[in-house]
Amino acid sequence: MMAALARVISRVTQTSVDVETLKVLMIFAGAGLLLSLVAAMIYQQAANAALW
Repeated sequence: MMAALARVISRVTQTSVDVETLKVLMIFAGAGLLLSLVAAMIYQQAANAALW
């Protein structure tokens, strides 16, 4: 799956994309998404507590 995704990205961007580079980028993107969701949940709890 990762190799196929790397080939598609390489074809679209006309650059060489390594599978390992793609893995690292996906790990950082996933970590950023996770942190964003955690921050949103914390902020929602703080906003709800301030309203009550």
